[in-house]
Amino acid sequence: MIELRNIRKSYRTEYTNLEVLKGIDLTIEQGEMVSIIGSSGSGKSTLLNILGILDEYDVGEYRLDGHLIKNISETQAAKYRNSFLGFVFQSFNLLSFKNAAENVALPLYYQKMDRKKRIDLAIDYLDRVGLKDWAYHLPNQMSGGQQQRVAIARALVSQPKVILADEPTGALDSKTSHEVMEIFEQVNREGITVIIVTHENDIAERTKRIIHLKDGLIE
Repeated sequence: MIELRNIRKSYRTEYTNLEVLKGIDLTIEQGEMVSIIGSSGSGKSTLLNILGILDEYDVGEYRLDGHLIKNISETQAAKYRNSFLGFVFQSFNLLSFKNAAENVALPLYYQKMDRKKRIDLAIDYLDRVGLKDWAYHLPNQMSGGQQQRVAIARALVSQPKVILADEPTGALDSKTSHEVMEIFEQVNREGITVIIVTHENDIAERTKRIIHLKDGLIE
């Protein structure tokens, strides 16, 4: 599903050239549940951004489901993201002026799905994460854990092949974190590849494979 070969990424400033990824080789198979763990500055967020086609790499090859992701237009990048990827972020990234169902339905809006159909589907996915009764509540009327469940439902509604989660439990207490991980485990049992970036060992240990990143390299 995901193949990285000699991926290198640098950020250039006026005075320096900071190499963040220094030659990453990585294969993640369809249906795996893996965590990428490392300290701050290890390159894990940069790696996730490359996997999510949110940032370009300088050297190497990235293949997603056999497609070479390199020198592609923003339109092509958006097409691949919509077809293959679902995103979950630490900060939830919900729209404050839209209720839970509308937030979940947002990816379907960009697919030009009929409004009633996309809201009905969004409510189905909220039901999957235990929030059907909260479908018409705004984010500020929910706890952090509930907002993260809404974010997971939004990531799932377009039926991606891969979920990319960036510190998804970073803003949650330990009990809520483990409830969120149970949802990821259920999603993975259904065949979706799950990749979680974290700095928390107990979260990483819930995945089937742990990838340790240090100073831009896999240990």
